[in-house]
Amino acid sequence: MILSFVYGVTVTEVYDLVIIGGGCVGFASAMYAGRMHLKTAIFAETRGGTIILTDIVENYPGFKKLTGQELSDNIIEHAKEYDIDIFDEKVIEVKKNGKCYTVSSKKKKLAAKTILFATGTIWRKLSVPGEEEYANKGVHYCALCDGAFYKDKMVGVVGGSDSAAKEALLLTQWAKKVFIIYRKEKIRPEPVNAKRVAENKKIEIINNTNVKEIKGEKFMDKVVLDKEHNGSKEFALDALFIEIGHIPLSDLAKSMGVKLNKKGEIIMNRRSETNLPGVFVAGDVGDAPFKQAITGVAEGVVAVYGVYEYVNANEFVCPTGNDK
Repeated sequence: MILSFVYGVTVTEVYDLVIIGGGCVGFASAMYAGRMHLKTAIFAETRGGTIILTDIVENYPGFKKLTGQELSDNIIEHAKEYDIDIFDEKVIEVKKNGKCYTVSSKKKKLAAKTILFATGTIWRKLSVPGEEEYANKGVHYCALCDGAFYKDKMVGVVGGSDSAAKEALLLTQWAKKVFIIYRKEKIRPEPVNAKRVAENKKIEIINNTNVKEIKGEKFMDKVVLDKEHNGSKEFALDALFIEIGHIPLSDLAKSMGVKLNKKGEIIMNRRSETNLPGVFVAGDVGDAPFKQAITGVAEGVVAVYGVYEYVNANEFVCPTGNDK
């Protein structure tokens, strides 16, 4: 195994590919780039990405069942079999520099012939009174992280997606009762999870309802609904887990002129290309309508093949970090 770590220095080398994002998509892309003998660096501010907060993964081909952490670890270890540079840092700027790009963190600056954005997303917030006040005091965004604190308690999940259903199912391992609060008529998980929710006696669905406020004293103890449930708009809960989607981490791409859609997702074609030459995208930050770990990894592999073709079809003179 060949693995390069560079800490606290300015890197003046020219890379064929710089990957921004340390989730399963970023590291899978780095693995494939290593196989293609592309000189590759990956910036992984946090290794693993959001998949590590998933309790059980059952839809990744080749693995009947494993945790999100196990899947992430497997992909990272696979990537480390190849000659890639891993920087555990946040990229703060990417600039076009001639035909190349300059990628900067607080500690280093490198030149890249191509860029791959695999920056993923963050949780979307409910944006109601009390959400910020009771963050980590009853308000949470990850059942795997915080569900165990609510053994034999009454908890709620806001959302109606497959992710919301899986959060509710996971919470039943600890909670006395789990309420799914959803603004529409019917939740929309994958059929297998819809069946599991329907068969779980600990789960109750409150449809056509919104949470308007979160209340409590030192910790939250109730939510205010926009319609009555059991004769009152105030509904006692010990915790509320919010699962209403994600916000794409695309500001860095936007700042360099990459086009986004109205949702803030990076616009990509079937080759994982953006509007800028040599700039690619893969995973949840892109505008593909269906987002899963397996689809993001596939987009990363397609992007790397595009990088391989692009690098070999062009000539580059890339200024290094010491050039002004």
